[in-house]
Amino acid sequence: MILLYLVSGLFLGWSLGANDASNLFGSAVGSRLVSFRKAAVVASVFVIIGAVVQGSGTTITLGRLGNVNAVGGSFTVALAAAVTVYLMTKFALPVSTTQAIVGAIIGWNIFTGNSTDVKTLSQIVSAWIAGPILGAVFSIVLYIAVRKIKRAFEIHIIRFESYLKTGLIIAGAFAAYSLGANNIANVMGVFIPSFNLSEIQLGFITLSSAQQLFMMGGIAIAAGIITYSKRVMETVGSNIMELSSEAALVVMLAQALVLFLFSSTSFASFLKGIGLPSFPMVPVSSSQVIVGSVIGIGLYRGARNINFRVLGEIGTGWVATPLMAGLTSFFSLFFVKNIFGIEVGWKSSGSVSQTSPLPSSAGESVSSIAQYLLLALFIIGIISAALFFFLEIRKTKELSRSEEKFWKNLK
Repeated sequence: MILLYLVSGLFLGWSLGANDASNLFGSAVGSRLVSFRKAAVVASVFVIIGAVVQGSGTTITLGRLGNVNAVGGSFTVALAAAVTVYLMTKFALPVSTTQAIVGAIIGWNIFTGNSTDVKTLSQIVSAWIAGPILGAVFSIVLYIAVRKIKRAFEIHIIRFESYLKTGLIIAGAFAAYSLGANNIANVMGVFIPSFNLSEIQLGFITLSSAQQLFMMGGIAIAAGIITYSKRVMETVGSNIMELSSEAALVVMLAQALVLFLFSSTSFASFLKGIGLPSFPMVPVSSSQVIVGSVIGIGLYRGARNINFRVLGEIGTGWVATPLMAGLTSFFSLFFVKNIFGIEVGWKSSGSVSQTSPLPSSAGESVSSIAQYLLLALFIIGIISAALFFFLEIRKTKELSRSEEKFWKNLK
């Protein structure tokens, strides 16, 4: 029964994979340099790793915005955000799960009488603005650098395309890792206060309660990438602006860097150590960053290349998402509490918020499921790696035979 409370968070993770995470390889798939299947596999693997290894930083920020102190409230808030993102995805609009979950949390704050931390909210909103701007700046700088490298080394066009394909896979893996680290808070952050799972010992690795939730959320994101992300990939990858191969690489790198800067606690500590201001640990919209990166390339080339109609539709989605999520959350909380009699939260007294954690037996059962998921992931990973290696070898041999036949016929 207790696992039903996680369904809304997993649904939100699936929606994130179908929408936000599709932007990881949207430009590469749109430029036809990377197949959707290969992009989906690479993104799925690294988004899970990023979520488990580095997902705690941005979760703290969402907790300061609103500490959802009941399991029923966590379920309802996540469900409201998921429904909002899903409906936007149905219209092929690359909206932000960050905006959806923030709107839903504010709806919970209003319903329970808790105050919204204005400082934290201003940090998050500032990141919504800074994300696409940084993406545009990084994309312009990287685009100029890539073109200068190409000219300086006089790389042949065929060899350059081969390098770009490899670079796109590496950049996409980095972007997927950064997305998992930055956006997993949107998926599972509201469940952290109420779920206290038993630790899992894996030799020299220990998975905490939060990391187990992050792993489940990461798997849900991966499922969304594989099953439902192709349509939004096409919107971001080709409809906003047609991208060349080097522009696709630059857009992916720019997005990865922005997400990494807003999720790396180690980098933030390094900046503080040398006396520089650090980036706040804030969930950033990958959709906004990738659109900003694409616009940066478009402005550098000339604004005539940009499809402003699609940008207008995307902008409408950005404005509507937090409002829709907040309203959905508020009315859903009222319905869940008064119709089903489920506690969705209460007004916190004092600086420390009390929560209603799960019973220890429920936590142990969820941890057992997490262990089986890890085993299944390991087995699937080994099989997938073997199949991928076999298919790549066969493809290389077929390509080599085709080249030999071509040269023979040419003679």
